[in-house]
Parts: sequence; structure tokens; C-alpha cells
Amino acid sequence: MKDDTKSFRAPDGTTWGVEVEMPTHSGALVIFRHPTNNTHRLHRYAWVNAQVPQANDPRARLAAPGVLASLTDRDLTRLFRRSMPIETSRPSYIVS
Repeated sequence: MKDDTKSFRAPDGTTWGVEVEMPTHSGALVIFRHPTNNTHRLHRYAWVNAQVPQANDPRARLAAPGVLASLTDRDLTRLFRRSMPIETSRPSYIVS
């Protein structure tokens, strides 16, 4: 596992890799990568909102490693529960 990832064990026993991407001044994208890693269809994502003083300064940016380090197992459990698939096999809605 890379230095910029954490592991998270889901209630079903699956161990997911956790990464933080796209940090902003007030939050970041948390990616849960499925261990098979051969398809993006199984990966999940959730947004985390930071409770830090610079969250009110739109010129500031959070550091992804700092956000990842601040996430506890309880935080990851909550985020995983409300996470969504990155990709689905449903067809796109097309306006004709």
C-alpha cells in the first residue's frame, strides 16, 4: 500500500484502500478503492468536510496527507456508509 493511503475494513470483512483527492479549502474527496482494483466499478467515494479554521478562507487549501491522517476509523466507517459508487453500469440519461 502506498504511503498516501490507509486501509479500512468494511463490515463485510473487505479491506479497502482509502485515498484523499481534490482537497479544497473546506473539504476533500475520499476514495475507497476495492482490493481487486481491476475495475473502477467497485470503487466508492464520499466527501468529507473539514472542521478547521481555514475552512472559511477560500484562498487556503487543505493538504491531502493531512486530511487522510486526521480521519479516524469512526470517520471512515461513517464516510463508507454514505459513500457512492464511482461508476455504475446504468445507461446515461439521453434527451432526444
